[in-house]
Amino acid sequence: MTSSSYSLAQGDAQMPLRSSSVAHTSILFEDAFWGPRLQALREQTLPAIYQQMQQDGHFTAFREEWHAGMYPIPYVFWESDIAKWIEAASYSLATHPDAHLETLIDEAIAFLLTLQQPDGYLNLWFTQVEPEQRWANLRDHHELYCAGHLIEAAVAHFQATGKRVLLDAVCRYADYIDATFGPEESKQHGYCGHEEIELALIKLYHATEERRYLRLSQYFIEERGKRPPHYFDVEAEKRGEPPADFWASTYEYNQSHVPVREQHEIVGHAVRAMYLFSAVADLARELNDESLYETCQDIWHHLNSKRLYITGGLGSSEGNEGFTADYDLPNSSAYAETCAAIGLVMWSQRLLQLDADSRYADVLEQALYNGVLSGISLDGTSFFYVNPLESHGTHHRQPWYKCACCPPNIARLLLSLGSYLYSVTANDILVHLYAQCTATLSVGAHRIILHQQTNYPWDGEVSFEIELDKPAEFGLHLRIPGWCQHARLTLAGEDIPFEVRKGYAYVTRTWQSGDSVVLHLDMPVERIYPHPAIRENVGNIALRSGPLLYCLENSDNPLPLYQICIPDSATFEKQFVPDLLGGIALLKGEVQALERTDGIDTLYHTTPPTTKPYLLTAIPYYAWDHREPGEMRIWLRACL
Repeated sequence: MTSSSYSLAQGDAQMPLRSSSVAHTSILFEDAFWGPRLQALREQTLPAIYQQMQQDGHFTAFREEWHAGMYPIPYVFWESDIAKWIEAASYSLATHPDAHLETLIDEAIAFLLTLQQPDGYLNLWFTQVEPEQRWANLRDHHELYCAGHLIEAAVAHFQATGKRVLLDAVCRYADYIDATFGPEESKQHGYCGHEEIELALIKLYHATEERRYLRLSQYFIEERGKRPPHYFDVEAEKRGEPPADFWASTYEYNQSHVPVREQHEIVGHAVRAMYLFSAVADLARELNDESLYETCQDIWHHLNSKRLYITGGLGSSEGNEGFTADYDLPNSSAYAETCAAIGLVMWSQRLLQLDADSRYADVLEQALYNGVLSGISLDGTSFFYVNPLESHGTHHRQPWYKCACCPPNIARLLLSLGSYLYSVTANDILVHLYAQCTATLSVGAHRIILHQQTNYPWDGEVSFEIELDKPAEFGLHLRIPGWCQHARLTLAGEDIPFEVRKGYAYVTRTWQSGDSVVLHLDMPVERIYPHPAIRENVGNIALRSGPLLYCLENSDNPLPLYQICIPDSATFEKQFVPDLLGGIALLKGEVQALERTDGIDTLYHTTPPTTKPYLLTAIPYYAWDHREPGEMRIWLRACL
């Protein structure tokens, strides 16, 4: 990255800068990209998910019908879908009051409260169907996972409405869990097979200031993977099951193969890993624990150097919904679950708050605009569970899934998106993501209104107008994305110098109300080349502009996509089409298409095929599968 407009900072400038996220209610989106999506989430997605849950009997039908020995067996983590919907709906309610939505939330909460037992326990399956199995199979049965989602929903609902009904209920449940699990000899020394409660308890600690919840989260993290004996072996033997018969074969599956502090590689189920290390990052911050942060850094480096898809997708295998071996990143069989990309966004934000390093924000943005956004249709009513990088025309979004974790998960992330744009310290504002919006922020004693104007992600020019009651000195630190090779800053139309510290342009000065700063980011179309160890992509390239990865579809390219090849000399132009797929920038470029014109009807030849000129059209990956079925691919052949 070179530019005469900025310089690298030295010395203590490279020390970690820790910051705090801002509430999503502090951000008012006003742009043409996120604005319509958030409106669709409020007006289409939340009602569609609620209707699907009603049809599945989430709230009523199974309450009386669930019984011991019932068949077919629904998922044991039933109420987690309700909890995630309540959380998402609460985020919406906090920014856009809606009496009807609030009534639906209240009714959903009332249903959940009917499940709570006198001791505080709150789980439908292990109350109605298998009460004797309570806490008997933490490895597989998701009880603590469900509790975590209930806690997150309760915190979001309380913050949105001030109502304590669900918060008080989950506090009773958390108290019961705290009385059940812990290091004391009288308690169970277990932890959940599907991580989630660890990060939720830290949220509950912040909402209630009850430090026991933080200590319980710490216990679950520190206890995980301890031997001998391994807790999951002990509980399996109590159930009369040989531990060696564990269906996943290895405790890498749920990241309990070794204690957390001894883990250095990303393994197992991708969503579980993201939730675990989100909690580890939270705990590192709360306890100022450098060892836990170093663990996160090791795992982060391994993921990003050897096991992450270019889309920000995670997990190459359906078998374990997760990771296999280094550089094993197949395209058409990629799992890349939407929930895993969501988890990567969550983890990235937490690491970003531990250290304002643009590498975390770069991956957050990569996952958000590609691996996450592809998971929901433009109208907000259908979803991908998995997100392949290549399709033969048979993979499509669905309105619902039997295992419906992704739809409410993507809703809760995007409806809280405002909390991901900025963070603050006592003296600084850090801008991580760019979108046209108005932010009301507090820095020290100063109340600052920041008006961000931009056509991002289609254009790299971003302006900030500052509104203040009186002049104030603070730092405004703007991320220079890793994909940007040239950037400059102007104030009142004049170039201003700035330092770059870990990928952020640092500008500290006494600001006046009305000051306008413009960040100019070059956003060319780039070719991305894979590591040569990614066997499926050797000799291929991908196309990217800014944060957006592009793909080809048959809708625009009516020929076998594998016949298209990209010459070294090819150049690409962006063309914005406002009435296509919600308004997108297409990529257009003169390339080549393979063909045979010798008329010989044989499979193999001693002469290479000829090529003909071809005008390629590419669309953003997130927008694929919205037209007629057909092939899609991201990685394109480079011409020999």
